[in-house]
Amino acid sequence: MKIFRLIALILIAASTAGAALSGQDDRDVWREFVGLLKAGRMTADRIRPEKPLTPESQLAILRGFSKNAVWEEWEAEPKIVRYGDRLTFLVTLGKSVQSPRTYSLNFLIENGRWFYRFVEGIVLPLDRIGPLPASAANFLELPKDQMLWIQQESYWSEQVRLFNFLTHEKGRDTAFRWIETGLANGVGYALAASVWIPFYPTHRAFILYLCWEQAKFGGNNVTLEKLTDNEAVVLFQDSIYFSLYMIATHLKNQISLEDYIKIFETIWQARARAAGWNLVIDGQGQKIYFRFSR
Repeated sequence: MKIFRLIALILIAASTAGAALSGQDDRDVWREFVGLLKAGRMTADRIRPEKPLTPESQLAILRGFSKNAVWEEWEAEPKIVRYGDRLTFLVTLGKSVQSPRTYSLNFLIENGRWFYRFVEGIVLPLDRIGPLPASAANFLELPKDQMLWIQQESYWSEQVRLFNFLTHEKGRDTAFRWIETGLANGVGYALAASVWIPFYPTHRAFILYLCWEQAKFGGNNVTLEKLTDNEAVVLFQDSIYFSLYMIATHLKNQISLEDYIKIFETIWQARARAAGWNLVIDGQGQKIYFRFSR
């Protein structure tokens, strides 16, 4: 029995030493990566993202991070997770501006050489779930803004996929007709407004429902600036829809900005018509005004 205990202790010691060596190697990967990023010497040949992402798109994101980087945050010891040839570093950025957020930066290790894959701004807090059985209802949640972001990214990624499928199979005009008559669901949207907000005629209820639904379900910063029987003005600030396109690089690789904007406009024009409004959309970006008239 003593010999078996001795062998077990040797194996445990070897395993521990191997883990420590692997951790040290992994920390070296992080230091080299941050050093290249800080010096502006990160190149596309060190990037192997998942399709349809491209090395060039991921390099552009990294350069964007570099512009406003607080390097003390990047050079701090990250949390390291490794499975086989996949290596992930978890690092918290934004603490210096009172807006901390944990990012996961993903790498591939191949023949002793590392390749950057992509960065993700959502990290679900499921590293510790406690003893089983465990009710999933008790799992830790993300902040509300991040939960809404996940929902919106999933939703619009799927709509873009369907739009591209229809464009490929039936043509671009048919795809936009589907947006107008199906996805927009103008009649249903206006009906929901009139039923759920029974205190006003449909056209006024529609404006109030738009503001409520986009703020509560869409996670948008929406301001109702004017509402009369013949005119209404709604302001969107930092619309999640357009922020998704700027941040979620897979969308840029799947659809042009022109078509992405047109999807947005097609949806809201169809909904406005169904509620008896004419709609002019001003701006695309940080401030978007919906100007309604009758």
